[in-house]
Amino acid sequence: QLQLVESGGGLAQSGGSLTLSCVASRFIPFYNIGWFREAPGKGLAGVSCISGSDGSTGYTEAVKGRFAISRDNAKNTVYLQMNSLKPEDTGRYYCAADLAENRLCATDRNEYEHWGQGTQVTVSS
Repeated sequence: QLQLVESGGGLAQSGGSLTLSCVASRFIPFYNIGWFREAPGKGLAGVSCISGSDGSTGYTEAVKGRFAISRDNAKNTVYLQMNSLKPEDTGRYYCAADLAENRLCATDRNEYEHWGQGTQVTVSS
């Protein structure tokens, strides 16, 4: 069973930055990895994803130009660099993995089989 562990969350001020990490328990180069956010009182929503096949990325409209996803397969780690943070970015962030077999990634939670426990991000105004 693939295990994922997120870290890097915390408290940030509006306009600040945080970098989240998602470390996998084993080799993940062929997995699509997604980041999801559960905001207070709202459901789980996709934020960003990165494909295992070609490294292509995707972002939800609300974070385009502010967040950047990347992966280091040698470290079994995927990062989410979050800049220009806004209070509406507050939530618990989860990473998830999908053994995609050449399918490009998507921010659809139903495509992901493996999930981490999440890390909390709080952005103050």
